[in-house]
Amino acid sequence: MPIEVTTWYLQMLSPARLRPKLIEHADLDIRQAQVACPEFSRFLYASVGGLWCWYERLTWSRDRWLTYLNQPEIETWVAYLAGTPAGYVELGQHPSGDVEIIYFGLLPQFIGQGIGGHLLTVGVQRAWAITASRVWVHTCSLDGPNAYKNYESRGFTRYDTKVALQVLPDEPPTLPW
Repeated sequence: MPIEVTTWYLQMLSPARLRPKLIEHADLDIRQAQVACPEFSRFLYASVGGLWCWYERLTWSRDRWLTYLNQPEIETWVAYLAGTPAGYVELGQHPSGDVEIIYFGLLPQFIGQGIGGHLLTVGVQRAWAITASRVWVHTCSLDGPNAYKNYESRGFTRYDTKVALQVLPDEPPTLPW
């Protein structure tokens, strides 16, 4: 049965608009995944998105993941807490020069610790390092309850809203198991 889903499109038009939120945590490290690894990227996608109905990429083959990850305009940045993956931000540079935050989020056990604001700040800083025009993102009513607020708190402003009926899988995606 279709459900109504609201999608909000947000943008940042200048790096000066970024309102950083960085936390001091000796065990928090954010690093770029520089080697294309479909297994790791699928793990991040499923683990972060399982609660929020991310399912589109779950049917991708290993080859499709590899082809996607090997594009020079795609970057994945991973937050680690004490060596454990805590979340990620995936950036994609468009031919226009805009950078999209394609995916962003935390594994469930790391939500509510300030890591999301920190990771988003680092992701936006990296996006501005590779563009001079615009950083944008979309989020929807299926995403985590703090997603929109985090984007807005970092300085993104809404430029569009769309409401559409969406058919979700019979069994909602869950964590990787």
